[in-house]
Amino acid sequence: MDFSPRIAPEIFALRPDFMALSIVVEGASNTASTAFSRAQLASAAGSLGSVPWAEAHLNAWREAYRGFGAKPQRTPCSAEALRKRCERDGTVPAANAVVDLYNAISLRFAIPVGGEDASSYVGSPQLVRATGAESFDTMADGQPKLETVEAGEVVWRDNLGATCRRWNWRQGTRTRITEASTSLWFVLERLEPMPTEALLTAGKELVEALQQEGLSGVSNLILLDVANPGGRPAV
Repeated sequence: MDFSPRIAPEIFALRPDFMALSIVVEGASNTASTAFSRAQLASAAGSLGSVPWAEAHLNAWREAYRGFGAKPQRTPCSAEALRKRCERDGTVPAANAVVDLYNAISLRFAIPVGGEDASSYVGSPQLVRATGAESFDTMADGQPKLETVEAGEVVWRDNLGATCRRWNWRQGTRTRITEASTSLWFVLERLEPMPTEALLTAGKELVEALQQEGLSGVSNLILLDVANPGGRPAV
């Protein structure tokens, strides 16, 4: 599968400290939530204050959102939204095995983590500032809804349209991971002051958790940054 995420130059003009770790898994066999995936989620929910950069990292994301005109108090980054839900409810509901595992990493490291069904993509993912013509499929009041993305908004997109709005705020329905998904793409997104080594450790722990769940088949780990917008091997 030719799947090569790219970061557009305008993203690094906005945040030169941005890094993304891309992980592709092929031939997976996702399932409903398991005892292991639920345990990982529960453990992460109990360790929200374990990384010293957590609040500063979330604040960096708030500033990044303001940089392209979003209001983070209304539409926070995915890591902050997940964290707030956990603080309010004491947990995050289980979804399926893979989603549980990447949500656990997001909570543990205070980092936005996206999980996508790679087979649903038309072309490779691109992180860009939207033209305003991109469509975005979502749900509203339990019904499918097609939105138009705002011009200048930071979005992940493919050749059909936006797959995630406001950088990492909301994922579209077309590419979400389900129990039927077999080709998986994960993207872990970091800003300063989160250490680069912590980003790599988060990726390593996600891969190890997927392997313990029986989901082998990791085909590549690629680090994308200002010097390598098309990525380089993360070793």
